[in-house]
Amino acid sequence: MNKRTGLLVLLLMALNIAYSQITIKGMVIDATTNQPITGASISVLNNRANTTADENGNFVLNVISVRDSLQLTSIGYNPKIVVASGSHLFVSLTPSFANLNDVVVSGSRDFQRRTEIPVAINVISKTTINETKATRLDMLINKVPGAYMVDLGNEQHEMSVRQPLGTKNLFLYLEDGIPIRTTGDFNHNALIEINQASLERIEVIKGPASSLYGSEAVGGAINFITQLPSPFLSGKVQAEVGSRGYKRTDFSLSNTHKKFGFFVGGYYANQNQPDQEHNDFEKTALTLRADYDFTEKIKLSTVTDYIAYKTDQKGGLDSAHFYNKDYISFYRFTYRKVDAFRLRSTLSREWSDYNKTTFTVFHRNSVIGQNPFYSISNISANPLKAKGQINEDGFKSYGSVLQHTTKLRSINAKLISGVSLDISPATYIAQFIDVDRDANKVYYNYRPKDSLLTNYNVDLLNTAVFTQVEYKPTDKLKLVAAARYDRLDYQFDNHLLPGAFTGAPDATDHFDHFTPKLGLTYDFGKNNGAYLNYSVGFAPPNITDLYTGVKVPVLKASSYNNYEIGGWVFFAANKGYAEVSLYKLDGENEIVSVRLADGTYQNQNAGKTSHKGVEVNIKYAPVEDLSIRLASAYAQHRYVDYIERGKDYSGHKMAQAPPFIYNSEITYKPHYFKGFRIAVEMQGMSKYFTDPQNTATYNGFTAFNLRAAYNIKGFEIWANCINVADKVFATVVEKSAFGTSYRPGQLRTINVGLAYNFRNN
Repeated sequence: MNKRTGLLVLLLMALNIAYSQITIKGMVIDATTNQPITGASISVLNNRANTTADENGNFVLNVISVRDSLQLTSIGYNPKIVVASGSHLFVSLTPSFANLNDVVVSGSRDFQRRTEIPVAINVISKTTINETKATRLDMLINKVPGAYMVDLGNEQHEMSVRQPLGTKNLFLYLEDGIPIRTTGDFNHNALIEINQASLERIEVIKGPASSLYGSEAVGGAINFITQLPSPFLSGKVQAEVGSRGYKRTDFSLSNTHKKFGFFVGGYYANQNQPDQEHNDFEKTALTLRADYDFTEKIKLSTVTDYIAYKTDQKGGLDSAHFYNKDYISFYRFTYRKVDAFRLRSTLSREWSDYNKTTFTVFHRNSVIGQNPFYSISNISANPLKAKGQINEDGFKSYGSVLQHTTKLRSINAKLISGVSLDISPATYIAQFIDVDRDANKVYYNYRPKDSLLTNYNVDLLNTAVFTQVEYKPTDKLKLVAAARYDRLDYQFDNHLLPGAFTGAPDATDHFDHFTPKLGLTYDFGKNNGAYLNYSVGFAPPNITDLYTGVKVPVLKASSYNNYEIGGWVFFAANKGYAEVSLYKLDGENEIVSVRLADGTYQNQNAGKTSHKGVEVNIKYAPVEDLSIRLASAYAQHRYVDYIERGKDYSGHKMAQAPPFIYNSEITYKPHYFKGFRIAVEMQGMSKYFTDPQNTATYNGFTAFNLRAAYNIKGFEIWANCINVADKVFATVVEKSAFGTSYRPGQLRTINVGLAYNFRNN
């Protein structure tokens, strides 16, 4: 065969191979969220052919044979090898356990890698949500180092993030970046208004985030991200029951057809316990999300939430009942109920590869009504009589956020700027009640009276402008500077004559505040990095701070300066990573109640506090089957200059401020028993003072939880045992002039459930 013939044969062979290639189209998705994975790498084993998934997770690749093997990899996911069978593939990747490269939005209001944000931020992933099977949000939040959400029973709660356990308005709760409640009307039970069945993930910012999100983001901000529509038909139904009367049913359904996608999900839960425990509750939560792509560049997303909730208010226990596990309630009619509706719609437009605008409009309607146990007081003249109140706090919000993002390619920078408007008329009404008390000190009946304690409305107006600049002078260094200006206007209208109980005279007040932030991140290579951060947080007076009582002082917003350094390092061939944050948070102009010369009290800005600590998060998977998580925080919270009600607490440790909080977990998923998992979790805190005088302490606690589950062919069965050792512990202890109150933690409880997950792809 001559040279010309040989070349012809080679050419024919090449043409034959070219024409015999098979085009494979596919989509790469997250195995837990069913969401597309952007930028995943797809390659043919033993072949140079490779490609990358686009922003919708789609890819196209030519293979020689349907028997060829494809390898798929993406940062933060376990690699996977599949056979290129069929002309269209759906490939799901499982998130890796030791993953710090989560994509988050809370640090900049835009998608970024966690390691590019100079703040302490933790992500509670969909995997964690699915495997925890939490009946309350604190079971998830408490996995974050430095965060402790206090369980007050039946989803009622307090919060602690770089602050003592308490009810102050120092935390901001968001859903998809929009506050779930209006500024100035904070409620420490606000997370009752979250639908756990709609969550894709939870992002927890620790430390001030006011430069982007405004007031109340002092100790931290928690952003609840709703589930995106699935690219194919998928859903879930599940039911569970508990050994202490808890019952719950969840469902979800999602799909995308052409340009339209939707997600609907919710749950109904209730609990029935003996009458003497007065601890029943029920909740209905429903979320509907609809996304529509007008074009590849113009998209509309709308989310609606509805929450209906009612619970008995149990109250705290004295030491005798608490330590004897006698969780009887001395109240038989007290309650709290919540009705909340939220609607948010976001239109996004990509003008080019470098410019994007989003415009969000929202509406919120929330009413919290209660017959609170803590407002009941005895009548000294008759031990069988007492007095109390029924009250209702509500608001309606109408607002918008306009944001524009510009990428300055020539200098490798990005500019994010925006304006926001929130108009929220709020009302509050309280009615006196007469209360009957029996010889066993049980408050068993009440009668409303004609007289009103409080009846007012406040027109709240919150306007703000914000901007953030991100600049990368080198591939390793990133600089961030942000600033926000907020103005809050209060117009108070008292419908009663001003008095010691009825409230203040009509008034108009306003507060404004400028909050900057400076930070940087540095990449040392090999998945090691560090960050620095200076930020400011502020909290305006709440409505009740301003207008309870006759005298209306001139109050300032409380302000906090935060100094922070942190970093992360991967180890053991990327089988584990550790991240650490050190911070110093100084508060001033804190609102305290001051005794005046005439013996009355009024609110004044007189408090200074100091908060400093270290937070550590370690994840390690020594072998494929075993994963270990260690989360802990050590903090010192002190009164610096603090005189309240005539008592000087300066130099004292703050009350309800445990120095050491920890949550750790070991999970075992044996490869020889596919679909099975078992996990042991430890939650606890150290000794702390229960009063600001530093005269009484609570020793803290350590409790263990056990979770096990088995998945097979879409079915999942699980059993959770909370407080395995049946340990007597309190989630918070407070000492006052009326005695010491213990809020009991959950005694040993076993929940079992069954779920069915389906997807049509």
